[in-house]
Amino acid sequence: MSTLLFILLALVGLPLFVVLGAAALTATREAQLDPALLMVEFARLAASPNLVAIPLFVLAGAVLGQGGAPKRLVRFFNALLGWMPAGIAWVAVLTCMVFTAFSGASGVTILALGGLLYPMLKHEDYPDKFALGLITAGGSMGLLLPPSLAVLLYGVVAQVDIGDLFVAGLLPTALLFVMVGGYALLRGARGAPRHHFRLRELALAARAGWADLLLPVGVIGGLAGGYLTVAELAACTALYALLLETLIHREINLKQLVWVAHEAAVLVGSLFIILGLSLGLTNLLIDAQVPMHLLEWVQAKVTSPLEFLMWMNLALLAVGCMMDIFSAIVIVTPLLLPLATHFGIHPVHLGIVILANLEIGYLTPPVGINLFLASQRFKRPVLAVFRATLPFLVVLLGWLMVLTYVPGVSLWGLK
Repeated sequence: MSTLLFILLALVGLPLFVVLGAAALTATREAQLDPALLMVEFARLAASPNLVAIPLFVLAGAVLGQGGAPKRLVRFFNALLGWMPAGIAWVAVLTCMVFTAFSGASGVTILALGGLLYPMLKHEDYPDKFALGLITAGGSMGLLLPPSLAVLLYGVVAQVDIGDLFVAGLLPTALLFVMVGGYALLRGARGAPRHHFRLRELALAARAGWADLLLPVGVIGGLAGGYLTVAELAACTALYALLLETLIHREINLKQLVWVAHEAAVLVGSLFIILGLSLGLTNLLIDAQVPMHLLEWVQAKVTSPLEFLMWMNLALLAVGCMMDIFSAIVIVTPLLLPLATHFGIHPVHLGIVILANLEIGYLTPPVGINLFLASQRFKRPVLAVFRATLPFLVVLLGWLMVLTYVPGVSLWGLK
């Protein structure tokens, strides 16, 4: 009964950390356990060497989002790809992917890039429904690219090497780019004009945006090469973003910087509370042997890794419909990790599949945040936005099937 009550409270909008805290305290009382168990995970998180990376990466993404990075990325990718068939659609997808990796939250991508990309698509005679669906769906892509906060969070929770996760996300993201761009080429580019390739414009755009484009390269190189730890790299990334937007491009003044820091702090604070309480609740579940009972049930019902992956995908898609990605990561990962280990599924492959599922959750009601943000940004009914995203949702589901059943797409970079 109490479980249903907590689910209902979460669905009606009560802050998730309040729901999780109340659920954890109720569970300790019912199990007659020491409530101090909830604080154990906060102590462990405080001692984690990767913990400091989360606020630093969030700050870097917030600074780049508030600064001129969106305009510089759009200009560069338009000069690079805009001359191709369906060129502006390729530009929109790639820009959304890169900016989502910077910002760490796809909703920011829609708000920051929607005003730039939507008029560009409309100007080149793309159907309104196609343009709306592409930008809304594009805001959920790129979460596997460095320095994505979702990847970092999974690495912290699952205790998986974050450098391996960032490398593992490159090929799946490239595959998604080709699949979505291919659909745009088939469906969205009929009659759309193309501009000529201009080397001078590409050189000018590259000169303006080269520093933004080097950031993901630096993150991958620093981690994969072992030159920097995650915390050191996060500090360098935050400093790099601050210098880039305040001193070099001078897009952010002191007053704006205070507001950006405030927004980043609010996100980080809520995330840490959710992370600590979720892991504390997971401890209680472990003490109650819930994962062991779940494993026994799965062993009795599921006979192969392929069957397990199928049921896991269905469960994760349902979770993505009802929960934001950060909360879902810290809640479902500790439950799925021992099950995946039993079936011989590599934790890096598991992480990519989990994140891909939750990425799709941005586009599915009732809590598909991209649908609501796009509805607000473009002044359209949520149902109309959802209908516009359906073709892209089908493409994403096809992409998910490839990632799930072809592990080499995720594990290609492992030594």
